[in-house]
Amino acid sequence: MAYAVEISDVSKMFKLYHENVRSLKEKVLFFGRRGYEEFWALNDINIQVKEGETLGIIGANGSGKSTLLKCITKILYPTKGRIVTNGSIAALLELGAGFQPDLTGRENIYLNASILGFSKKEVDRRFDDIVGFAELERFIDNHVRNYSSGMFIRLGFAIAINVDPDILMIDEVLAVGDEAFQRKCLDRIDEIQASGKTIIFVTHNVELTKEICTSVVMLESGNIVKEGNPREVVAYYHQSMETTQEGAERGTKQIQVTGVGFLDDKGNVSTNFHTGQQMIVRVHYNAEVPVEDPVFGFSIEDYRGFTAFGTNTKLKGVSLGTLEGEGIVEFDLQSLPILEGKYFVSLAIHSQDEQLVYHWLDKHASFDIASDTSDIGLLYIPCNVNVFPGGK
Repeated sequence: MAYAVEISDVSKMFKLYHENVRSLKEKVLFFGRRGYEEFWALNDINIQVKEGETLGIIGANGSGKSTLLKCITKILYPTKGRIVTNGSIAALLELGAGFQPDLTGRENIYLNASILGFSKKEVDRRFDDIVGFAELERFIDNHVRNYSSGMFIRLGFAIAINVDPDILMIDEVLAVGDEAFQRKCLDRIDEIQASGKTIIFVTHNVELTKEICTSVVMLESGNIVKEGNPREVVAYYHQSMETTQEGAERGTKQIQVTGVGFLDDKGNVSTNFHTGQQMIVRVHYNAEVPVEDPVFGFSIEDYRGFTAFGTNTKLKGVSLGTLEGEGIVEFDLQSLPILEGKYFVSLAIHSQDEQLVYHWLDKHASFDIASDTSDIGLLYIPCNVNVFPGGK
């Protein structure tokens, strides 16, 4: 079996020095006596990336993702172990990496492509495609020091994906572009995948790995803690990132939320549900003074803060009258039309005119959705596919 990248028992150590030497004299005086501690950014990493595979690498900040990519591209060299790559590599690891600010965009295209190992003749053939993809026709002969961060990333990405490498390596740079450019980049990645090229992709947008990756590796403190199917690894990542810390809270608290629970279709308290299953959001409240016709509401959001659903008693045409003391308000979601993932629930009690907030809790509780479908996105929409050879 052909492998594009073989990583065998790779470890990378950095020396963290305790003294800050500021001059040549101090360097000579402290030669051989400077104290340092060893920091192992990577520990015995073993990964085999098949030709044509798209590998996602995820993990928290400082887990070793970028260090691993720099070792693969030989920007850094492993302290231990061996990395073998087969084919040409184009890497987009940092915003503006390899660009010279005093050169124009045109000159930087040739410079950057030469660093990637491509000849002037090859760049000449692809020059118009690079400029067109970056949407920089008007600015290509301006110095790149005058470029915005968005222009930087568009040009860097355009070079990396248009020089037609065998292996494309991307480190979190898609987050810099606007939504339209991100979609354009993803479409281009689809084309690269269809052509059988290999992609190694580092990102904090872990949901994106489920869309474009064939396998995912999760790093933690320089170690591989989970690898394999993207959906399983992403679910493990969300679980490991879970914290018990509640979100922001505010309000007069004349009436307040004292608890929230999720009930399944059998009436059992649970935080684990399936797509299409019934869920009741049970909100416990306590009004220390009589409160006239308050509005209870909630919203369901994913980890990025995108709202999947939200409603309140006013929108549902329900008047609560005057509330005093303890009680319960339930929202009966008869079928959860949302796909696999971790979701957070925010709660609010406010006046009818929304001018007075009695109690507002951001991301106060969470639940998990499992799904039998491999569809992607937030919402589940039942869909059948019909094929009519020759027309209908």
